[in-house]
Amino acid sequence: MDRLDQYRVFARVAQLGSFIQAAHALGLPRATVSAAVQQLEATLGTRLLHRTTRRVSLTADGLRLLERVQALLAEADEVEQLFHTDPGRVSGRLHVDAPSRIARRLISPALPGLLRRHPQLQLVLGSTDRLIDLVGEGVDCAVRIGKLPDSSLVVRPLGHIEQINCASPGYLREHGVPTDPDGLAKNHWAVGYAAVPSAPAPSWTYLDADQTRAVAVPSRVSVNNAESYIACAVSGVGLIQIPRFDVQHLIEGGQLVAVLPAYQASPLPVSLVYAHRRQRSRRMGVFIEWFEALMRPHLLA
Repeated sequence: MDRLDQYRVFARVAQLGSFIQAAHALGLPRATVSAAVQQLEATLGTRLLHRTTRRVSLTADGLRLLERVQALLAEADEVEQLFHTDPGRVSGRLHVDAPSRIARRLISPALPGLLRRHPQLQLVLGSTDRLIDLVGEGVDCAVRIGKLPDSSLVVRPLGHIEQINCASPGYLREHGVPTDPDGLAKNHWAVGYAAVPSAPAPSWTYLDADQTRAVAVPSRVSVNNAESYIACAVSGVGLIQIPRFDVQHLIEGGQLVAVLPAYQASPLPVSLVYAHRRQRSRRMGVFIEWFEALMRPHLLA
């Protein structure tokens, strides 16, 4: 096995966190995969992976190598694509991560069309509401909603989505329809939300003369993902603030009611992020173009 193939094997083990899963994905014997990583470690003179009975994880040197190797493998794939007779042909594996509601309601239903156009594309779709480490988790690109922290990631802004306030009809019958933010703290409950359980629940925010203001609304239930957040609102637990895209079908079906239309939170930015410009392979470019078109009808003009 040549050095480039060893890099491919190492990257796949790092991405999947398992020698067995990597062997299955690559169509190789488990012993071959293990030997390739051992040979690479011997050649480089450093341990790249921590091995336990349950999990394989990257060492500090392994993390550094993975970041460089991903760029190298993307470049090698581009070179190979130069000699295919069909310039539009896209093949290979692309690992994408997206917020759970975007993955479920937008990406998944549209995937058959993408795969019909590119039948040799293999997509790994992760869905989580937490910020992931793209390099450490072997993710090629991610969809991000909201303000991004400073990082070395390449950011491709797509636009903004509207946020609305809503509650179930049952909740509004029991607690009344709120008319202004000042009454929220005294007369209402909110569903708490924090993607990381140890993080404090965010305040209820709204725009007032282009200024963002916040009010603390008590909550009896806190959740860490969008699906539970919406489900709690539908069941009558409390008010929520959420992108309109996520709940428009529930509003149209009468399960939720939009409230406080004059006091909505700031629109949320939508972005695609990836680790390095050199890692933007042809298959990533195809996905980015496809996702931009998919997201465009849901963005504010």
